[in-house]
Amino acid sequence: MAIDFGARKIGLAVTDELGLTAQGLATYYRSNKKTDFDHFRRVIKQYGVTEIVMGLPLRMSGVEGIQAEKVQAFAEELRHRFKLPVQLFDERLTSVEANRLLRETEMSTRRRGEVVDQLAAVLILQAFLEFRKSSQRE
Repeated sequence: MAIDFGARKIGLAVTDELGLTAQGLATYYRSNKKTDFDHFRRVIKQYGVTEIVMGLPLRMSGVEGIQAEKVQAFAEELRHRFKLPVQLFDERLTSVEANRLLRETEMSTRRRGEVVDQLAAVLILQAFLEFRKSSQRE
């Protein structure tokens, strides 16, 4: 499962059983910690999640900022609560790419705003799967 972490919204994506493709899930609108983690628990169970990938928002220079620290803290809490490996994966430009792809569609601005986090999670997961596949070949 991939997570595009935000203060108000969280984009989610899962992969097929073979780990070949990423499919987006409905964007999750954050509420409070208990409700948020109950939602993750249901998704993990429903999709048989065995590993979580979180987009790590680095600055263009590669330096971590405040948002990266928040992601790392959230990742640690996920590890603790669900006893699953949580990988952090460079997400630079995934939201930019998601917005670019959505602008090319005839989708309304409102609808694009609803799915941009979902698409960002798909892009993070797809990039992670491709990275893992290429590193296994070496």
